[in-house]
Amino acid sequence: MRLTLLGFFLLWMNGLAFGQQGTLAGKVTDKKAGEGVIGATVLVTGTTQAAPVNVDGSYSLPLDPGTYDITMTYVGYKPLTFSGIVITSDQTTTLNGVMEESQTSLSEVTVTGVKQTGTEVAMIQDLKRSEVVVSGMSNDQIVKTLDRDAAEVVKRIPGVTIQNNNFIVIRGLAERYNTVMLNDALTPSAETDTRSFSFDILPSSVIDRVLIFKSGSPELPGEFGGGVVKVYTRNSVLEDATSLTVSGWARSTNTFQGGFLSTNHSSTDFLGFDNGQRDMPGVLSGLSREASTTSPQLAEVRNTLRNEFLPRTITSRPDMRFSLGLNRKFEIGNVYVSNVTSISYSNTQEQYTSERQRYDFYDPKFPDLLPTVQFRYLDTRSLSAVRLGIIHNYQVRLNDRNRLEFRNFFNQYGTDEVVNRRGPNYAELPDIGLEHNDYSLHYQSRSIYSGQLGGSHEVGPASRTTLTWAAGYNYVNRNEPDYRQNQQTRLYDAAKPGELSNEPFLVTVNSVPQASSRFFATLKENTYMASGQAERRFAGRDTASTNQYKVRAGFYTELKDRNYDSRIFNYVRAPRQTFDRSLENLPLTQIFNPENLNATTGFVLRDNTNDFDRYVGKNTLVAGYLSGVAPLSEKFNLTGGLRLEYNRKFLESGAQNKPYEEIRTFLLPSFNATYNFNERNLLRAGGSVSVNRPEFREVANYTYYDFNNNFFVLGSDSLRTAKIYNADLRYEFYPSRSEMISVGLFYKHFTDAIEQVTYSVTGSDLYLTYQNAPKAYDVGVEVEARKSLVGLTENRFLERISFILNASLIRSRVQINTEAAANAGLALTNRPLQGQSPYVLNAGMFYQDDDNHWQVSAQYNVIGPRISFVGDLGNNPSIIELPRHVVDLALTKGIGTHFEVRAGVQNLLDQLIRQNYDFDRNGKINGIEEGASFNRYRRGTYSTLGLTYRF
Repeated sequence: MRLTLLGFFLLWMNGLAFGQQGTLAGKVTDKKAGEGVIGATVLVTGTTQAAPVNVDGSYSLPLDPGTYDITMTYVGYKPLTFSGIVITSDQTTTLNGVMEESQTSLSEVTVTGVKQTGTEVAMIQDLKRSEVVVSGMSNDQIVKTLDRDAAEVVKRIPGVTIQNNNFIVIRGLAERYNTVMLNDALTPSAETDTRSFSFDILPSSVIDRVLIFKSGSPELPGEFGGGVVKVYTRNSVLEDATSLTVSGWARSTNTFQGGFLSTNHSSTDFLGFDNGQRDMPGVLSGLSREASTTSPQLAEVRNTLRNEFLPRTITSRPDMRFSLGLNRKFEIGNVYVSNVTSISYSNTQEQYTSERQRYDFYDPKFPDLLPTVQFRYLDTRSLSAVRLGIIHNYQVRLNDRNRLEFRNFFNQYGTDEVVNRRGPNYAELPDIGLEHNDYSLHYQSRSIYSGQLGGSHEVGPASRTTLTWAAGYNYVNRNEPDYRQNQQTRLYDAAKPGELSNEPFLVTVNSVPQASSRFFATLKENTYMASGQAERRFAGRDTASTNQYKVRAGFYTELKDRNYDSRIFNYVRAPRQTFDRSLENLPLTQIFNPENLNATTGFVLRDNTNDFDRYVGKNTLVAGYLSGVAPLSEKFNLTGGLRLEYNRKFLESGAQNKPYEEIRTFLLPSFNATYNFNERNLLRAGGSVSVNRPEFREVANYTYYDFNNNFFVLGSDSLRTAKIYNADLRYEFYPSRSEMISVGLFYKHFTDAIEQVTYSVTGSDLYLTYQNAPKAYDVGVEVEARKSLVGLTENRFLERISFILNASLIRSRVQINTEAAANAGLALTNRPLQGQSPYVLNAGMFYQDDDNHWQVSAQYNVIGPRISFVGDLGNNPSIIELPRHVVDLALTKGIGTHFEVRAGVQNLLDQLIRQNYDFDRNGKINGIEEGASFNRYRRGTYSTLGLTYRF
């Protein structure tokens, strides 16, 4: 399937264009003010070859050698036309223009062409014209950073943070409360234990813009809490272009250093998937619960399963990344076609060491009695990752009234992770501890395809009706072949830790998941979607489109099928009376040698798969909506309507007496109002009702051992759909077409809020599961500013500097069982939502010199303390992630017409990532808690040097 999809896209790509172009460049200024005419267009007369005018009035238009007629246009200005402009290969021709305002009164102006949505000016104007509260980031802003994927891009948007390096948190609400759409279709999730789209699979180089809708509307999905994230990939171009970027990256923690842990790769690992050598032997598929392999079965297993439980060590190499971009446009008669194709590839290695601790019960009635440490582990985590991504998009303009779009996204992502865990566990034996030397060898691959075909059509007299439609398909394949875990232990005396350090480690052989096991899992998901909308416009105060009344009716439907299957096998001893006990003293490299797999005297494989370790899920979503837009006056605009959503979720596994099924229908009203004080100042208000549904994994009664965090993940089939009431108020000020300043307030009230929580059972086992909180709320304020120094100074250096600042202050509270808390000696009535930070701050300073092709940026990010894992009211306190300050620096220099060099450093400060225990449940880390880490590590600084060649 993967190779078929890959071949499909490669066959569709256009050939490279290696012609040596020249450049037409200059400035377009206003005759009266002398300032740049921002948003004007410079184009080859009679064609669609064009370039927008930037904030400072400059433009740059690549052209093939030849002689051209050039036109400069903008609404409200007289067009300028220049004849006989000569373009020479590899040279820049300067053409400046001074535009004069037109004295003719315009009732309506229609501009036909290709809208460039990825520019900063286009982004700001879209935000200003929006009917709802929305934040965003344009491609112009993305390319100024070193952000490698969508996860790093979105964390710079107001109110947004990233958890676990790939899941998005909006307004303090964890990933499950945020709906993600890729090109207007709901995204698939390749995560088995998380319902959210993993943003790290989407390379930043293919993103046109990212929009986060924070208030609801009938046209948006009804399932959201923090916001609806829309990620658009590039699909329209103004001219043919080809670019190739190659970069190398170095990490301070491992690059060029020895000791990097690695497994024996298959021949296709460099493409992001296994070639089959890790597949489960067919003989094991016939085993049933607690059945063990026989001698004939072991003979087949010996020839197929690799005896590799101990990784090899190598010298870590630099990360390598490259991307190839192809932009093509052509005309077939009167039909204009543009194509964007992008191929990106990365091969990376990361290693760091983390400290992990766990403590026994802390009784707040005796604050001076410190909790006892159960274990202190030192984990060395090595991760080799390969990502291959392909974007292949078409836009077809049939005529001025009809347009089609065909978008395709394919991503293949493979990771090979090795974890070596060493350290003492004091709780495993009554009088003396055990020292561990455990290994986890975990390979997994994710294949994701997302495709949409859609259209937009103007119909009827005077084009008063617009019809839009889309149909899409998503495919997910997640494969975890031969995930190997083992434990090695030896006696450990805490009073005399050095005396037993020369004793050999003995391999643990039993039936628990952590000990000498092999795990195989597959997840396959198919999603089919269709949507449509009809918009009818009616005359308002005049014929301008902004003053027209609009009525919209539409639908969205989605069918999703998921099939998850897992198998786990443990090495166990043959019958006690015949087992050769001398085998127990063998080292890890020899103990499971083929000759030791013997059903009489050696080891056998036992099937420890439970009935609920597999499930089949189906989800049907059908939504319809009716909305209207009413420009009641020149200043006041009102939008709103109703959305009706029917959803049926069905899940069946062998462990349940009856299948899980939830059928719910919700009527979701929403309204948004905008009051324009003048052209630069406006006030928005919005209110809506939304929902949050349980995901397949969250209701599946399936237990999975997470080696990295050393806990078990368990579903809960008692989860209920949460309902959310949302309110927004925001003031926006636009100093210019490319600048904005906004201040917003929001409030959210939850019933049956869904959260991840942890609890302890016997010994040191920790479980993570899901539950409904009766009530919760989330309230906050957001501030955003995008401002340049243009017009504030006459210094040319300072004029090229711009700033971005956004900050959020958030408070959330979840109602807890006060009686249970009091019985546990805790004076608690509430706590923050899981994953919510009380503050988020992003700041960036950018210097851009287009004349000399310089671009420099410095960016800063910090998030406040947040609950990573919610504890219970018994033995298990919550885990709080503490703040850390992140600084990124980037520099880009253009050399001539074709070359661009980029260098930079990410995570310059390299501060500790700390997750600490909140023993006294007061939401703060202080006193004894400052040294009580659930997990702490440094990811290191990340440096890059790259080269881009534009053909």
